[in-house]
Amino acid sequence: MKLKQYLPFLGWLPGYRREHAVSDLVAAVIVTVMLIPQSLAYALLAGLPAQVGLYASILPLALYALFGTSRTLSVGPVAVIALMTAAALAPIADAGSPEYVAGAVLLGVMSGLMLFVMGVLKLGFLANFLSHPVISGFITASGLVIAASQLKHILGVEASGHNLLEIGSSLLANIGNTHLPTVLVGIGALVFLVLSRKKLKPLLRRLGLGPRMADILTKTAPILAVFVTTLLAWWLGLDARGVSVVGDIPRGLPEFTLPPMELSLWKQLAMGALLISVVGFVESVSVGQTLAAKRRQRIDPDQELIGLGAANLGAGFSGGMPVTGGFSRSVVNFDAGAETPAAGLFTAVGIALATLFLTPAIAYLPVATLAATIIVAVATLIDLPALARTWRYSRSDFGAMLATILLTLLYSVEAGIVAGVALSIGLFLYRTSRPHSAVIGRVPGTEHFRNVLRHQVELCPKVTFLRVDESLYFANARFLEETVMDLVTRQPELQDLVLVCPAVNQVDASALESLEAINERLTDAGVRLHLSDVKGPVMDRLGGTELLANLGGQVFLSAYEAWQALTRSSAEAARRSGPEHRNHGNDREPALCQPTDHHGSDIPGDSG
Repeated sequence: MKLKQYLPFLGWLPGYRREHAVSDLVAAVIVTVMLIPQSLAYALLAGLPAQVGLYASILPLALYALFGTSRTLSVGPVAVIALMTAAALAPIADAGSPEYVAGAVLLGVMSGLMLFVMGVLKLGFLANFLSHPVISGFITASGLVIAASQLKHILGVEASGHNLLEIGSSLLANIGNTHLPTVLVGIGALVFLVLSRKKLKPLLRRLGLGPRMADILTKTAPILAVFVTTLLAWWLGLDARGVSVVGDIPRGLPEFTLPPMELSLWKQLAMGALLISVVGFVESVSVGQTLAAKRRQRIDPDQELIGLGAANLGAGFSGGMPVTGGFSRSVVNFDAGAETPAAGLFTAVGIALATLFLTPAIAYLPVATLAATIIVAVATLIDLPALARTWRYSRSDFGAMLATILLTLLYSVEAGIVAGVALSIGLFLYRTSRPHSAVIGRVPGTEHFRNVLRHQVELCPKVTFLRVDESLYFANARFLEETVMDLVTRQPELQDLVLVCPAVNQVDASALESLEAINERLTDAGVRLHLSDVKGPVMDRLGGTELLANLGGQVFLSAYEAWQALTRSSAEAARRSGPEHRNHGNDREPALCQPTDHHGSDIPGDSG
């Protein structure tokens, strides 16, 4: 069982059947056709020679098939990671230079090592610190930057920059040099791809194709654009007329490549490699989980780290670039009927055959066509309406999302994602440092307790129930102390305070000291502290502590049990103190406890 956990192919390979092979081969052919132009385009987006994209689509696919847990995820170069690769390499060398290519190899190796170590240490949970609004904002902004960066290829002009301002000003400065033949090719390819995405599927359905096949053919439309524009460029000699083409691509399989070993370069690229690893992992796991859920399968995030780590190591050592799971390719792989990760192995074979036999034909492929495919592909990443949705639901999440977008657009992708991570963690700490708590009372005639600000409930002036709706740890321990003491000072008649803890899953050492301090202060004030609804694991941790040994009150199984015991005790004390407080024969419902409507009260620590 342990071996299958780290070598997932041992789980599906023994049961592999001919019908699985047929489905996987069909899916692999379709994904291969789609992946060839994508891998070329994303290599150029990263500032690398086109063949680097092909190299990054062979060994990584095979290694992920062996070590990954998703049965349909297709690993390879993707737009966002290509952009981050370009941003990380820009300070160290000129795009396309040998030093630049060596840096890409090193990024792949470093990213692979980081992901692999994180997987072995089971650190997949760290991805949870990137909130969805931040990731959505980063991907949206990256999509806009990527699309803008490709306009120079559509227009046939020189332009540079790593953010929207730099790219925009560079394009405006060179707009007068627009090359008409390049524009015709680029706009033509762009219009065809946009129309294909919107109109081709309905057309194929009207021609009698089934929905699945029509969808697959629509998603492979870029290969038709590549074929037609490459043929036109060769036939009309467009390269001689100034249209930029991919050019000669070395034929053959990638060779084993070692990354540069200069320590200074490793330090310089460390942050870029870490960000690429984290963003790539989050994107890949999101896609993998979405597709797995459709077939009632599951993926293991920690093993995914190992699978992606192996894929990136394979990319680095085979002269490729950093890789991760691609959304569009994975969806096509899923829709085409891939049953097992063997589809990835077959796709790797297909890309290897393309590097052996198809590279001469690719030489005439216009760069403008690849730019058009990138623009259309990243258009699906841009989700501007998410800003409005997030604004309506949470102003703080909107602030984090907007800051991530603006920094990515106006400064750099690294600044955007670092700010996003910092804001995600900061928002989490802020929210949990001020835990929601509510004074609760009993719903008349039941065993249920509800917030006094929301329901008409029974309260006792000498017994207060305070529900804590958050785990207790160092960041919120002091806030709980202040909330309790403020509550006590507002209720001079208070004799018993019950902390109701159904949502407390953890009490760390700092919170334990705060609880001990609360107990001591309440004891000095003549108030007994009680606990109720304490979960088993939390109770196990508290069992041998000074808190329980010196607790002024008791630990009750439930709030209702505490209510019965403490209100009865208050009623008996009232009867002993004088006849005016007697309950007239009704011991179960003491006269002290009356239905009360507290809507609009200002009970401390309660946000309603």
